[in-house]
Amino acid sequence: MSDKDNKGSMTVAEAGRKGGETVRNERGREFYETIGRKGGATVKAERGRSFYEEIGRKGGETVKAERGAKFYEEIGKKGGDRVKATRGPNFYEEIGRKGGQKVKKLIEEGKRAARAAMAAQEATAGAPAQEGAAPPSTPPSSGEPAGPGQNE
Repeated sequence: MSDKDNKGSMTVAEAGRKGGETVRNERGREFYETIGRKGGATVKAERGRSFYEEIGRKGGETVKAERGAKFYEEIGKKGGDRVKATRGPNFYEEIGRKGGQKVKKLIEEGKRAARAAMAAQEATAGAPAQEGAAPPSTPPSSGEPAGPGQNE
């Protein structure tokens, strides 16, 4: 083909860019947000949440290999400064308080579950042994040192 035959033609990338700009101008940016959300939901339904976790991890490893761990420090700082500028310093106090309350709640739930497990263990320790069950461990005799997890 001669140059005259190619006059006016464009690359696939140029055609895609032009088409995308036309759609954006006709339908607006929200259109892309909507179809992106729909596509993401479809992929999640087909492949599961673990798919996104895996590609996110792989992407993070690639960026770390290319740019180094320092890059994440820089973008984290920029992001934190941006949030502080848009939402104010009180925002961090608020989310810190919410996070602390969540941690406190989780600790309380863990303690409750541990107490329930101890009570269940004590209840089964007093019950007669079931057929096929392993015999309870016995403490070491007075001359033997205590093993891991045993009282001395």
